[in-house]
Amino acid sequence: FMKIADLQKPGGDPMSALKTLQRGIYDSFEYESGVTEVNSPIEVALEQRRGVCQDFAHIMTAIARTWGIPCRYASGYLYHKGSRDRSAANATHAWVEAYLPSLGWVGFDPTNNIMAGERHIRAAVGRDYADVPPTRGTYKGDADSELSIAVSLEPTQAPVRHEDFLKVARPMATPTPTASMPERLYHQQQQQQQ
Repeated sequence: FMKIADLQKPGGDPMSALKTLQRGIYDSFEYESGVTEVNSPIEVALEQRRGVCQDFAHIMTAIARTWGIPCRYASGYLYHKGSRDRSAANATHAWVEAYLPSLGWVGFDPTNNIMAGERHIRAAVGRDYADVPPTRGTYKGDADSELSIAVSLEPTQAPVRHEDFLKVARPMATPTPTASMPERLYHQQQQQQQ
């Protein structure tokens, strides 16, 4: 896999071609964290034949786009229910969504060689990882940062009604001023996502 001949779009319909590509990536690459970083060029995963979900999603997206198939990078979570998924449980996950005219956006998960389905929880889509990183922010000055996250996914007991989906569970608290207005605005601007 990944020879020049492998990059040629196979005959037949786009869905079959994408499933073949997904399987090829799954069979040809090992899932191993620490081999690449968020800013590693795609060549690192290609040379090492190892990587993580973002690497496999980037590889599949790049090849499918050379075939003329519109693709986007999907970022979110994968619910692990006693499955043999290669990706890490309770961590962010990435997969590919391809636009197929007769079907719309269809999800492909080359990390696990499965079609994206109800276990895939999409948080954002973009051209690539840079468009939709799980976290992004900025600070200035003598500041330090530490991020600690805990994620827990479980199926709901009952379907969520549309009208309840975006309801605020508790009233918004009224902020208590702790600094002068200009100082508070300055601190808010420093924490604003870019």
